[in-house]
Amino acid sequence: MIPTKARHPVASLLAILAVTTHSPARAEAPALPVQTAEVIRTYPHDATAFTEGLLFHDGSLYESTGYEGQSFIRQEDLATGRTIRSVALSPDYFGEGIVIWDNQILSVTWRNQRGFRWSLPDLKPIGALRYTGEGWAMTSDGHHIVLSDGTPVLRFLDPRDFHVVHTLRVTANGTPLRHLNELEYVHGEILANIWLTDEIARIDPRSGHVLGWIDLTPLADQIGATDPDAVPNGIAYDAKTDRLFVTGKDWPLLFEIRPPIPLPRSL
Repeated sequence: MIPTKARHPVASLLAILAVTTHSPARAEAPALPVQTAEVIRTYPHDATAFTEGLLFHDGSLYESTGYEGQSFIRQEDLATGRTIRSVALSPDYFGEGIVIWDNQILSVTWRNQRGFRWSLPDLKPIGALRYTGEGWAMTSDGHHIVLSDGTPVLRFLDPRDFHVVHTLRVTANGTPLRHLNELEYVHGEILANIWLTDEIARIDPRSGHVLGWIDLTPLADQIGATDPDAVPNGIAYDAKTDRLFVTGKDWPLLFEIRPPIPLPRSL
């Protein structure tokens, strides 16, 4: 999950969709609606945090970071960005996404096919998880854990043992959408950062169709990162107050943005 080229939102998204201007199906398909991110407020964020997972729970942010030897799970104060408590993963693991289930934090790793259970709020290790393939990010629909692995397929897992209950193939105007990264369930949609782009896909969890996009380009431009690894990643939702937060890898700011406007569901 480490980029090898600089961020270019439009070109990268087209490459990920694996389409060209010579594709009749793409040319004839109606454009999906785009909502440009509207910033409500900014907060400090650790500029050394290679963000892989982000969530909001009981008034605090929880964040997971990547790289072997630099992977942590942290509880953070939203207003100040201060770390309240933190736990380090073994140096052998590249930390990835996190999700809350049954008053626990579940975390996955990139290529080790191994995850962990952590108690709340003290972040003590209380169990391990096994799964196949890569682990990129997670969210929950209230019944299952939803896992991304960089492919166009989301896996819906049983939270008890992580066995696959069913899968969902994600497409944008009929084209498989690769590089699904950080996930968050918001207003009945799955929001997904698309790695190497400034776009968040709005996915219908029933059909897998992309309903539209949230464009984070103004936020990325404000950050002005020159490191090609410093791409947008991290989506957290506070359901109690309907607040949506986004950030990026090694970004010095976390943004509260206006939640997406509801869109018609696909058939």
